[in-house]
Amino acid sequence: MAGILGMKGFDYNVTRSMFYVSYIVFEIPSNIVCKLLGPGWLLPSLTVLFRACSLGSGFVKTIPQMMGVRFLLGIFEAGMLPEIVYYLSRWYRRSELTFRLGLYLAAGPLAGAFGVLLASAILRLDHFGSVNSWRMVFVIEGIITVGLRLIGFVTMTDRPATARWLTEVEKQPSEDRVRSESVGQVKVLDKMDRKKLILGIWDLVVIGTSWIFLFCNVTVQGLRFFLPTIVRTSYSDYTVIKQQLYMVPSYAVGSVVTLLLPLISWRFDRRQLIMIISTPLGIAGYIIFLSTTNQFARYGATLLVASSVFSLGALASSQASANIVSDTARSSAMA
Repeated sequence: MAGILGMKGFDYNVTRSMFYVSYIVFEIPSNIVCKLLGPGWLLPSLTVLFRACSLGSGFVKTIPQMMGVRFLLGIFEAGMLPEIVYYLSRWYRRSELTFRLGLYLAAGPLAGAFGVLLASAILRLDHFGSVNSWRMVFVIEGIITVGLRLIGFVTMTDRPATARWLTEVEKQPSEDRVRSESVGQVKVLDKMDRKKLILGIWDLVVIGTSWIFLFCNVTVQGLRFFLPTIVRTSYSDYTVIKQQLYMVPSYAVGSVVTLLLPLISWRFDRRQLIMIISTPLGIAGYIIFLSTTNQFARYGATLLVASSVFSLGALASSQASANIVSDTARSSAMA
């Protein structure tokens, strides 16, 4: 991609960074809009728009065009994770939320593993219509996922009370079980209130957990960013397709642990303790990165990092959600 678009110097890094600029700016506003419009409509819309932009990446001709697409991708993905946490908190109790988030977040490394396999298969094609090379990956994956995500408009609903696939007998108990944990709340959904929005952002537990999530995300993004480089230097004699396949184990390990640790958290109703226990493996992995130049040891270290950091997103997000009572405050706190 860098060669075809004529990238030089820091062009590649700047292009990647455009995504994070819009992501940071639009994350809180996106979640507030989710509260106003309802996640049952907004989440499917954002996913379709995100994948449509991703598909468009296969047709860019210049660096500014790619930067523009990356900026739009950041806008549409900014609210995805916090909105999903917020959405699931309407359906599940505090002890149940961690594992449900784990099921969602496990799809991240799992998608990374299958994405690599799919990309390897796509790159074996000579062309797809008028596109070839790396452009085929964006176009084919974009077409598949846009089609699948349209199903969300039919299946998703704002909350149990509006679920078309629940009977009237099932709806009320579903809401009652969530409301039973909200001390002082008569209704599951309250009206939009600026004071509650501010309280959600400045809650001390939310701030502390945000720092945990920040450092966790730094390690996750670092792993995703440098894993291709580590594999490429460790197995420099291999073909591009084989190098891609060597990235699968790290994502596979991440998926398993992202399910296992939240499951343990749900079983014992403990989140902070599980977060503390899971971090040493990630620390050990980065110590190996810093202490050796052996590329095979560094490749092994990616498995240690993956077994630690991928699960922290579910644990940290559910911890913040569990300490916020009102629906409005939770909508801002999750961002």
